[in-house]
Amino acid sequence: MKEEQIRKALDAHWHASAVGDVNAEHDIYADDAICDYPQSGERILGRNNLQALRSHHPGKPSGFNVRRIIGAGELWVTEYIITYQERPAYTVSIMEFSNGKVVHETQYFADPFEAPAWRSQWVQQRK
Repeated sequence: MKEEQIRKALDAHWHASAVGDVNAEHDIYADDAICDYPQSGERILGRNNLQALRSHHPGKPSGFNVRRIIGAGELWVTEYIITYQERPAYTVSIMEFSNGKVVHETQYFADPFEAPAWRSQWVQQRK
């Protein structure tokens, strides 16, 4: 699969995720895809289980913002923010493609934290 095709598939996937279209959201995955959530230690086996898990999430996101997508070949990384109940979750998705479908995804979620005052002279605040 060419990189521009992968990029279009990613754009469609993240758009579907943002609008809550769980069917279109999961078109990108192979039937036997694996999705890992390292922080919780969970591994979701198969597209159907991944779609069912996400379809039953008790809190639908109130915001979804893709910050950037980078990749080449069959390895692609998306950095985005999901907002649940007015709290942002800074997220990184690492997707591995084979034959035009995602066969493995790892998602990392990070909570925001207060910037310490001691380093303020060297940083700029982003919001």
